[in-house]
Amino acid sequence: MEKEPQVFKYERPEFEGVKKSMLMCNSDLMRVHAQVVKTGGENNLHTHTGEDAFWLVLSGAVKFYGEGDKVIAELKKHEGIMIPRGFMYWFESASDEPLEILRVSARDRNTENKRVNYTPLKPWMNERHGKEV
Repeated sequence: MEKEPQVFKYERPEFEGVKKSMLMCNSDLMRVHAQVVKTGGENNLHTHTGEDAFWLVLSGAVKFYGEGDKVIAELKKHEGIMIPRGFMYWFESASDEPLEILRVSARDRNTENKRVNYTPLKPWMNERHGKEV
């Protein structure tokens, strides 16, 4: 299979609701998403079984939590975190301005990648057919 470079440009979208996720580019190993999260767009405690993810704040601020709601990172513009596969986490926007965050993930081809939820989905997530979008 011939592979070609993928060029993309991020522009913050206008949208209704509390969260918008946009796939910027992907391959068989990697995916790049940009997410905009408004107040109330926090997600639930979960993990990804076969995917490591790198997060970089483009604007706003974010708080990442681990098991037991332990704060594992408070990040601002141009700060980031890498979450390894199997690590339980959740996050929320932590400023008045919407959080804009880049998520780069890489998949382990030898492991089935599933999202495992440890706490119930948030109401806004259920409204999107039980999937984080």
